Amino acid sequence: MSAIRVDTMARTLSAFDRAMPCEIGRAGACAAEDKREGDGRTPLGTYRLRTVLFRPGRAVPPLGLRLPWRWVRERDGWSDDVADPLYNRPVVHPWPFSAERLWRADGLYDVIVTLGHNDAPPVAGLGSAIFLHCSEARPTEGCVAVAKPELLALLGEIAPGDTIEIS
Repeated sequence: MSAIRVDTMARTLSAFDRAMPCEIGRAGACAAEDKREGDGRTPLGTYRLRTVLFRPGRAVPPLGLRLPWRWVRERDGWSDDVADPLYNRPVVHPWPFSAERLWRADGLYDVIVTLGHNDAPPVAGLGSAIFLHCSEARPTEGCVAVAKPELLALLGEIAPGDTIEIS
């Protein structure tokens, strides 16, 4: 089992004998228990790499991909509403609660790795949609982001059970 390591102070992600710049939340990082919905902070901790989502026409699964994956569809979303019984879960738009859209005009969600943050089970308000995704050289809303070519290269080496350690 391997770990991807994120140094939030240095803004670097290290994995498989290489390091690369990364972006974190616009408000910095915080202890996982202090994470709150919409606070713009990246939760510290170690999380399983769950699944990968790819935007058709913008990214394809790399050779060697061993994590479960699927294509993102235009109506896909991720619940971020603390009143939603499906908080911090994938949903399909239209949705009666607030939910982030995964099909975006920019390239941030061309590739999404879902992380095991606040998902077993989700606790409303402790943060949703914490992903490893593509970077556009700007802070995130709480996720970790790297350049798309780097993310695709990492995916060819990640195995089920691997983790991301954010410190």
